[in-house]
Amino acid sequence: MGSKSQLSTGVAIQLRRIAPAIGLFFVAPLVAEFLLGNMTIKMLGMLAILAPVYGGAALLIRESVRRAGRGWASILALALAYGILEEAFLTETLFNPNYMGLNLHLLEPAFIAALGIGGWYTVFVLTLHTVWSISVSIALIEALVPDRATSPWIGRLGLGLIATIFTLAAVSMASFSIRQDYHHFAASRTQFFWSAIALLILIVSAFSLPPRSNSAARGGVPPPWAPGLMALVASSTFLLVPLAWGWLAVGIYLLLDAVVATAILVWAARRGWDERHKVALAGGAAMAYAWHAFIQIPALGTADAFGRIGNLVFALLAAILIAAGAKRTADFAARQLN
Repeated sequence: MGSKSQLSTGVAIQLRRIAPAIGLFFVAPLVAEFLLGNMTIKMLGMLAILAPVYGGAALLIRESVRRAGRGWASILALALAYGILEEAFLTETLFNPNYMGLNLHLLEPAFIAALGIGGWYTVFVLTLHTVWSISVSIALIEALVPDRATSPWIGRLGLGLIATIFTLAAVSMASFSIRQDYHHFAASRTQFFWSAIALLILIVSAFSLPPRSNSAARGGVPPPWAPGLMALVASSTFLLVPLAWGWLAVGIYLLLDAVVATAILVWAARRGWDERHKVALAGGAAMAYAWHAFIQIPALGTADAFGRIGNLVFALLAAILIAAGAKRTADFAARQLN
């Protein structure tokens, strides 16, 4: 009896240790596609395909950065690298003028003929991946375990397993895109080359950045609700800008990115910036996705009544996750003060 009890206790401890990793594996695709409204609740079975890609990437990025003792700048750099990997290599949507024959015309706004890319779509989709698919998902799950927010969640064996799963899923996604593209599109060698160079620069930069610093600059930080509101307003504005605005839309996107990034860099360097502010930022961005899903035209599925009920379900789940993270980070901050 004693041996069985010890075994059960050991298994329970191990499960609690890796629970955040499991959560991130599934939350990343749910945020990236379902909270966005790009897929309806009827397509929930797609998680079996999407989790190894989105969840695998988010876990690999988060674990690699935390093991290296680096911070959010490195996570953002690798999140952008993931966006380039998916959109340039796995689906080639950065270059394909008619992806899978869907006639979406995504490359036409602010088209750059010399590069064969759409300025609007490039900035838009890479921001989606960098901010929401990877960074927001990581921040929301880290908020649930604030005492372990900067430490690894899985061992080397688990990391190797996730890397293998992600690689197989990425190859499958690329193969599927090639088979399904009605026009048999293939990006040029030059496009692949410069995409690979961008990937390499981002990866090297991510691990060349200084480790996390415990020193703090002078100055105060706002209460957590302020960066959360900033994220909600900035994210909502980003999602509402019409693609028909072309280069004006690109300018607005870049301005929003610059303003938010500058504010975060200034605040994050000051004493008092903690996990409460990070979950507020992630929560504001996530809720922008949640409300916008109700006016989003799904890429897969239909915007019928059942689909809108699904939007509500995902919005409520996101709100619960944000609330839980906010409470745990607040409790953790209070314990740190005592």
